[in-house]
Amino acid sequence: MNQDSLSSLFDLTVVPVLVPLPADRPYSYVVPQGMNVESGSIVRVPLGPRQVAGIVWDGDGGRVDPKKLRAIEQVFDCPPISEPLRRFVDKVAAYTLSPPGMVARMLLRAPAAFDPEPMIDGLVLSGRHPDRMTEARRRVLELASDGLAWTRSGLARAAGTSLTVIDGLKAQGVFDAVEIAPRPIVAAPDPDYGASSLVGEQGQAAEHLVKRVRDGGFSTTLLDGVTGSGKTEVYFEAIAEAVRAGRQVLVLVPEIALTAAFLERFHDRFGAKPAEWHSDLAPKTRERVWRQVAEGRVKVVAGARSALFLPFRDLGLVVVDEEHDPAYKQEDRVFYNARDMAVLRGHISGFPVVLASATPSVESRVNAVQGRYEREVLSGRFAEAALPDIRAIDMRRHPPARGGFLSPMLIQAARRAVERGEQALFFLNRRGYAPLTLCRVCGHRFQCPSCSSWLVEHRFRGQLMCHHCGHAEPRPEACPSCGTLDHLVPCGPGVERIAEEIVSHFPDARTIVLSSDMLGGVKRLRLELDAIANGDADIVIGTQLVAKGHNFPNMTLVGVIDADLGLANGDPRAAERTFQLLSQVTGRAGRTGKKSVGLLQTYQPDHPVMRALVSGDAQAFYEREVGERERGRLPPFGRLAGIIVSAVTRTEAENHARGLRKSAPQAPEIMVLGPAEAPLALIAGRYRFRLLVHGERRADIQGFVREMLTRGPKERGSVRVNVDIDPQSFL
Repeated sequence: MNQDSLSSLFDLTVVPVLVPLPADRPYSYVVPQGMNVESGSIVRVPLGPRQVAGIVWDGDGGRVDPKKLRAIEQVFDCPPISEPLRRFVDKVAAYTLSPPGMVARMLLRAPAAFDPEPMIDGLVLSGRHPDRMTEARRRVLELASDGLAWTRSGLARAAGTSLTVIDGLKAQGVFDAVEIAPRPIVAAPDPDYGASSLVGEQGQAAEHLVKRVRDGGFSTTLLDGVTGSGKTEVYFEAIAEAVRAGRQVLVLVPEIALTAAFLERFHDRFGAKPAEWHSDLAPKTRERVWRQVAEGRVKVVAGARSALFLPFRDLGLVVVDEEHDPAYKQEDRVFYNARDMAVLRGHISGFPVVLASATPSVESRVNAVQGRYEREVLSGRFAEAALPDIRAIDMRRHPPARGGFLSPMLIQAARRAVERGEQALFFLNRRGYAPLTLCRVCGHRFQCPSCSSWLVEHRFRGQLMCHHCGHAEPRPEACPSCGTLDHLVPCGPGVERIAEEIVSHFPDARTIVLSSDMLGGVKRLRLELDAIANGDADIVIGTQLVAKGHNFPNMTLVGVIDADLGLANGDPRAAERTFQLLSQVTGRAGRTGKKSVGLLQTYQPDHPVMRALVSGDAQAFYEREVGERERGRLPPFGRLAGIIVSAVTRTEAENHARGLRKSAPQAPEIMVLGPAEAPLALIAGRYRFRLLVHGERRADIQGFVREMLTRGPKERGSVRVNVDIDPQSFL
């Protein structure tokens, strides 16, 4: 609509539209006469020289002369974004100190879904008869006699005939052309399909969750159960109750690799799979899932953290599986923790949230103890299967052979397991062949040209790779510094090097290496996981990918190659993360009742984490960890915010960080530490400095940081500032 036509209109309506850009507030647009919009409508608006999708937001359009505004171009034929979801966007933006437009951007990830799915061409019997009857035609007519509409290809396939037969009948007027509504992306789940009788702790926990769903209203329940205790079966009952009530359900899982196993278990219980939502979906599938979720046709979604921003029509339950997992924290553009935001979404919309884990986060445990969360405990494994016997191997007393990384005790235990026809898992949370490659002659170390990190050798690919920016280069024959041939040596082990050592000890064993960067991607990974579950492997070597959610019935031994690995940094959550990871990975053993063992190779057998794992006394570990957090006023007894300043030059980044530090307001309950060069000082060619804001539990840390940014220097040139409320990573 041009300016002249705008000037001739009277009683123009002005509305705010939130566009998916880093804007602090909605922009004002004119609603053309005859166009109907409401709060939540998804519209197409001009923005500079281009057209973008936006959401009509709450409030008025401001005190702006309508003649100076541009008009909305189109209202999409799409269910509007609900008022609770709009409030959720505003709350997430306020909590994370992110522009609301960038949070809204996560809602608008499937623009092709804003228009209705196209109807499908179909056929239905007209009542006329063909000029002659053949066996193929008879089969077609028998199938179509149910009066339902069929697609041309579907009818031919079902009747076992060619498309020519269908086309011939249509040409004679036997079929009329009709339009068929697009098929659902998944079948509707049947809440009574595979219901099982849960007893004991499982039955009590399921009854509690079902009651929360039936009663409605907001609640958060921590489902705290040891590995293999049947947590999934318990929260399936809550899902069934929500489906019976006609509500929608979201199940968050931390890894795409976990989705396949979950889908199968869900199918066994409900007779149909849930819809998936993650980055590996084909664009067309993503669009159909988004649309059918918005229309309420999809009842259950299983997805990664971004699924939290799907426009559910009537969301009645969110389950966060493996709620402790660091993968729920997004550290790009909008920094948020999907677990915490799931609780926020449940609070805004008034529905129950379930957090499930065998090793809950310290924050969730404290919330349960203090009464903010309810807690259901599953202390024993499902069907009374025994937990694995955890033992520490003191590497000072039982070191590996020269040039190796496996203790003789671990090798012997694996040999016994394989001889019994059982499976063994060797766990090392380090991808590739070796974390460092150097020259024995001149000492040259291969470092990423764009990051302050060493290049990791991936021998399967013949490359040296950076795990931070993705840089890769072929592994050379000669040292690039001194030119000496055949003197490049790998330092330290990755899973590929452990696999090489295992093959030397077990040449006849069937081995599989599992890592997130394996060739073939997610599809191959799922095939490998299925092979392990079906017993088609004797020995598995894997990273943390194998630590969570998988059920390997024949696995009776788990060996942790370097149990101390996660403790060797200054992360205040290092002990908690190590305890969680090692508990999860050793929990892969003995899930079907066979006697099992977990062996931890460690140089610190007296460390509290190792003692807690060996003794099986998780309560003592949590009490110690909670006590240390409370003394240090660390979360959940205090507040943290990280401010990361980056730039293409070190001077720019440092000067801007110092300027922010000087602009910090005075607040007795809040202090600012730094700036200091980040542990990873250079990533993808950008130098990084960090400030850490530490406050009391009740401190308004968002208000403090907001004022600090307002008073401080503005982003100019290459300088970028990222704010991370409740940081999980300190790199």
